[in-house]
Amino acid sequence: MISANISNETRKAVYRRDGYRCALCDSTKYLQIHHCIKRSKGGTSSPENLITLCADCHALAHGTNLNGWDATQKDVEQAVVEYLADYYAPDWNPWRKGEEPWRGEP
Repeated sequence: MISANISNETRKAVYRRDGYRCALCDSTKYLQIHHCIKRSKGGTSSPENLITLCADCHALAHGTNLNGWDATQKDVEQAVVEYLADYYAPDWNPWRKGEEPWRGEP
């Protein structure tokens, strides 16, 4: 295990699935794994809840804009949901009790 309770096997599978690039900007630098649904909100460490992001996109997903991009945290959160939904459709549904990750609590 590296961190975030993600097994090395799962981490490698997610990197492989996403082509060893950031799923949002295609960067191959400083790759990290991001949870779509936060662990604190009940998100799991299964591939269906994980996405490969570069350090810049990952920081923006958590509200820190390192590059002065026009994108917001909510834009990134929505892009993450759309990426995973497109990949795992039609069976993937991250919402629990009406919660939408990019809109916060219902």
